[in-house]
Amino acid sequence: MDKKQWHPAFCGATEWELRENRNDLIFQSEYNLSKNPLKMDLLIIKKTSTSQIKNEIGKIFREHNIVEYKGVGDRLNIDTFFKVIGYACLYKALGEHVNEIAAENITVTFIRHAFPKKLFETLPKMGISYLERYPGIYYLEGATLFPIQIIVTKTVDSAKHSSLKILTNNAKEEDVRQFLIDTQNVQEQGDRNNIDAILQVSVTANKAVYDSVKGEGNMCEALRDLMKDEIEEEIAKATEQVTEKVTEQVTEKVTGEVQTGERLNSIKRVMEGFGVTADVAIDKLGLDPLIYGKYFNL
Repeated sequence: MDKKQWHPAFCGATEWELRENRNDLIFQSEYNLSKNPLKMDLLIIKKTSTSQIKNEIGKIFREHNIVEYKGVGDRLNIDTFFKVIGYACLYKALGEHVNEIAAENITVTFIRHAFPKKLFETLPKMGISYLERYPGIYYLEGATLFPIQIIVTKTVDSAKHSSLKILTNNAKEEDVRQFLIDTQNVQEQGDRNNIDAILQVSVTANKAVYDSVKGEGNMCEALRDLMKDEIEEEIAKATEQVTEKVTEQVTEKVTGEVQTGERLNSIKRVMEGFGVTADVAIDKLGLDPLIYGKYFNL
């Protein structure tokens, strides 16, 4: 999958994770470090130094927080480590006034699904140790310029970080279920947009998992609600299969009835594949249920 497709979803997942402090933070995706195309994945700025971040991934945060996300297929090695530290150094040096951005007010976060074994083997040789502060969240200590954490989404707490855990091409059903439970009653539009961004990538990368989950009662309902826009789009595609406009009355000609019935049944099968019931299908098509009900076996 294209790397660029993972990053918008990751930014949405990070905003979702830190939603309890939404009013305390400013999120700037792909922040430009210079006039040339040199960009950080995500810059998170705390509006006030006194705000306390509730989510574990933000406990380390100070005023300026640089986040590097490694999507599926991306490596997190010692060169990546130094590249991002370089980003942080350049960001610190780009203030309008000398020491406008103090080094002690900068943090660096690396996020990756799998444990970066070779990196963790190399860091101690450089005088840098690490401590698992929370499940899957490692704080680096020793010879570092800034407070640094490495987050391994594969092993973080599923109950607290389901959005990050499903951003992989081998998501687990229990993590998908947890995310659907966490988000099914969310109404705020900004949160809805982030949830949609996460699902668009996760569903594409884990179709078999979502197909399985969609068949489970409440989970099916939750997924249908979360993916309302996508379902509406599929319904629209289904109606395009009708080659001529369906009239308000069923033609009295037998051949016409058969042809119309076949088209409507075809649409019905497509819609039911996305969990849409027959009565909803008739409503979406604007059909009279008394006239067309027989074609949907109502």
